[in-house]
Parts: sequence; C-alpha cells; structure tokens
Amino acid sequence: MGRLNADDWARAALDALAEGGLAAVAVEPVAVRLGVSKGSFYWHFANRHALVEAALWRWEAETEEIIAGLEAVRDPVARMRMLLEGALGSGRDAAVSFRLISEADDPVVGAVVRRVSERRLAYMQATLEEAGQPPGEARRRVLAGYGGYLGLAALARVGVVAEPPLDLVDTLMAELGLPPA
Repeated sequence: MGRLNADDWARAALDALAEGGLAAVAVEPVAVRLGVSKGSFYWHFANRHALVEAALWRWEAETEEIIAGLEAVRDPVARMRMLLEGALGSGRDAAVSFRLISEADDPVVGAVVRRVSERRLAYMQATLEEAGQPPGEARRRVLAGYGGYLGLAALARVGVVAEPPLDLVDTLMAELGLPPA
C-alpha cells in the first residue's frame, strides 16, 4: 500500500467498527488492518478519539456522497430503488449504522448518528413525496422502511441472516408504497 492519509485510517476504522463495534476502533488493530506500524497513525491523529471522530465524519460523508450520486436519477421511484439496492447490497453500512446506534449514548457518536439518521430519513421522505405521497404517509412509510433496514442489520449481527437478500428490494418498495420493477 502506498502512503496512507487520514481518510485511509478513517475508512479502516469504519471497517473495524462494522466488524467489532466502537471498541474495535483501536490504533494497533487498525494499523494491522492497513498493514502499517502504529507509528504511521501518529502522523495523522493525536489519539484514538481523533480517529473515532474521523471515522464518524467519514460515515457521515459517505451518506452525503450516496445522496449526491442519486440526485442524477430524475425518477423518484428509480432513485428509491437504487438507494434500497445500494443499502441492502452494502452489509458494511448496515453494520456500521447498527453498531453506532447501539453506541448512541456516547455524546459524540449520538450526535452524528442523529444527524445521519435524520438526513437519511428526510431524503427518503422527500423522494416519496416527489413520487406523490402526502408528507404524513411518506414519513410513516420511511420510518417503517428504515427501521426494517436496521432490523435486518441486527439480524445479520446475531447470525439469523448472513446478509439481506436483494430480492427484499421489491418487498421494501411495496412497503414504501412504490411499484416494483
């Protein structure tokens, strides 16, 4: 691997978090994951707390990157389908989301989890409204849909499902009041 930057460390910390929770975000294991010495860490971060904050920022930034990428899709139904396919296709994000919600009592983690969750819910609701649903109905459907997504992450965490099957997208589309493909 070439020269690492702080974002490389943040991404690796998110991967560690997805696998082992916040406790897994420790300098030595993340350094091993990256194939470098822990001395490399100190070029970019003062301490573990700074790495955790960078990982949280990276997770929030990834949400914004996904939303920005979806904005090119004009049809709200197609946009929601792409969002759901991406969400169910990425076990990492579901695991990170679930793990961070489980750690939301930490004030720093809780603030980021609230912002990301509110942003995701608002975006999904706006998409449903654009597809013709009234605001109250769109909000109820989005809460149920996002809750289902987190529930699938919890089921994967305890080993009930290996990963959410992509054929659930049509079921989720129906639950959101949108037509299947």
